[in-house]
Amino acid sequence: MGEGIVEVFLKYWPIFLRGLGGTLEYAFIAVFFGSILGTLIAMAHLSKNKVLSAIAAVYVNVLRGTPLLVQMYISYYFLPMAFPALNNIDKVYFVLLALTLNSSAYVSEIFRSGIMSVDKGQTEAARSLGMTSGHCMRYIILPQAIKNILPALGNEYISMIKETSLAGSFMLYELMYTQTLLANKYLIWQPLFIIAGIYLLVTLSLSWVVRKMEKRLSVSD
Repeated sequence: MGEGIVEVFLKYWPIFLRGLGGTLEYAFIAVFFGSILGTLIAMAHLSKNKVLSAIAAVYVNVLRGTPLLVQMYISYYFLPMAFPALNNIDKVYFVLLALTLNSSAYVSEIFRSGIMSVDKGQTEAARSLGMTSGHCMRYIILPQAIKNILPALGNEYISMIKETSLAGSFMLYELMYTQTLLANKYLIWQPLFIIAGIYLLVTLSLSWVVRKMEKRLSVSD
């Protein structure tokens, strides 16, 4: 059986801690930039321009309809091959690109549903007062939509934390990659239980924070 789970954790906790730091960092980067891109995609999807709206719809459907791991492989291997100038870029950015694009597709739908949840009567009232569609979106719709989608964005971050486990396949130093490192020390099953426990602790803690956020937002309403 070898060393126990507690013994392995106490002995190698700095490795797990560094892996957790990488996981949280990659997830934050993906969701942060994915939120910016996702907002633009959502606006394009809601645009009256049919071509722009169709392109946004295809973008979302393709990224949500294909496995993230496949997207990572395409970004990691195909892009440098198709564009040789990219070979000088650190490969970590190709994995982060796949994570960001994938997150942006989900975030765009979160933003789109948030915008559509705002009562259309408010838009009509604002327009009747002479506000332009841009000002109406900026000062009336978006503030309410952002408030409505904050819990959903929190859940997207939690989901992305688990999705980053795929990044270990490309030698990125994140939580799941610690299993590969410790396998070289003939530790196979112990790291898996430790990693699962860390993921569970982090996701449960963040889920608790999101629930608290939802309650505070519902009270403020």
